[in-house]
Amino acid sequence: MAAKTPLAFEPVHRLRDRMTRGETSPIDIVESYLNRIARYDAKLHAYIDVYADDARTAAHAAAATVASGHRLGPLHGIPVAVKDLVEIAGRVTTGGCGAWHDRRSTYTATLVEKMVAAGMIVLGKTHTVQFAMGGWGTNKQLGTPWNPWDLDVHRTPGGSSAGSGVAVAAGLAPWAIGTDTGGSVRLPSAWCGLAGLKTTIGRISTYGVLPLAATLDTPGPMARDVEDAALLFAVLQGADPQDIRTRGVVDIDPFAALKRGARGFRVAVMPRREREGVDPEILASFDASLDVLANLGGEVVQLASLPLSFAEFAERTGTIIYAEGYSVVGDLCDQAEIPLDEDVRPRILAGKRLSARQYLDALAEMGRIKSQFAAALAAFDVLATPTVGTPAIPLDHVDQTATPAGFTRAVNLLERCALTVPNGFTRDGLPSGLQLIGRPYDEGTVLRIGWAYEQATDWHNRLPAGLLD
Repeated sequence: MAAKTPLAFEPVHRLRDRMTRGETSPIDIVESYLNRIARYDAKLHAYIDVYADDARTAAHAAAATVASGHRLGPLHGIPVAVKDLVEIAGRVTTGGCGAWHDRRSTYTATLVEKMVAAGMIVLGKTHTVQFAMGGWGTNKQLGTPWNPWDLDVHRTPGGSSAGSGVAVAAGLAPWAIGTDTGGSVRLPSAWCGLAGLKTTIGRISTYGVLPLAATLDTPGPMARDVEDAALLFAVLQGADPQDIRTRGVVDIDPFAALKRGARGFRVAVMPRREREGVDPEILASFDASLDVLANLGGEVVQLASLPLSFAEFAERTGTIIYAEGYSVVGDLCDQAEIPLDEDVRPRILAGKRLSARQYLDALAEMGRIKSQFAAALAAFDVLATPTVGTPAIPLDHVDQTATPAGFTRAVNLLERCALTVPNGFTRDGLPSGLQLIGRPYDEGTVLRIGWAYEQATDWHNRLPAGLLD
């Protein structure tokens, strides 16, 4: 008989159903996470701040409200962790920067207001790479979260939403908010064995989210499985008068076709030249994933080429990130006497060397590339790639002048959506991810194909050893 899944590792859709049946309560659920945070987070370092007292108060209030027949909705009493880029009035938001240790928010981000309106309970803020400027997940000032799949070797958790990925993977939160400018939802999701949804620009309001590059920034859910990612996405989406890019974006119902399978979808596969430099175990998992999609009835087609290589995509995305990142925090990074993460400072200062013409040319090229890419993939529903080319690596192997975002940055430049799902484990027990890149505003399709893939595999059900109660 299979071992029972600990409460803290249950996906939210099961926690929701258990609460509906009266088998558990918001108090039980919140306490299970707070207890695990107290037990494990000293090592894992997922949280920069935990709102234990307020979370307990909210859980008792939710339990009383539900008992009185005034449930706000199916997620009333469900906890959530929030990346430390997201403003919550009265709370400190550091953006991963020690110089902002007392930067107290004066207002609340729209996405937090939406979650609270649905009855969700914020457990605390999770660590981020400083200014969200990095894909490895490291933070030399405030500490790097510990990838829970190897408790002996400190490995890259993925960034910049490092703490969110670790919190969910380790059972310290049922799901979490990340943000993605070049892969910062998908990289930690892949390296931590989660489902992570990179949403299209304008799907979810960025009001109250500290910017890195507003042209590319997108918030998104990081969750135990695809159904949970769809649940949180449904709460977060929607027009916001405070964010002009959300206007005119029509909400979708991600559940309308979520469980209808992948039969008939056309899946493009990255050109074979993109396999160069990818870890052999990652490629083996990727190839096996393609076989699964084909067996599910998808038409899997190998592409000969794309308008740009993924390396070229990454370079062009970087130009925009550097230019806009410097405009946001360049004044701070210019002051050598202010202590900052010295791996991050040079990335920000790279934007100082870019001219206005270079930046504007990059934006203009972005428009041309989007058109070329759309034409090249017009006949396909998704493009499949590995999410990241290696498993999580030891921190002392990290080259801070390089980026792990080789397969992810393109999606931001193209203003598309993408989903990563767990698709295997290495011999060392480290997870890998399958990335499904969809059309703009077609989150429903990537979620549907990802859900079908999950039902045919078991990777998303694996739990990190050593962290089970």
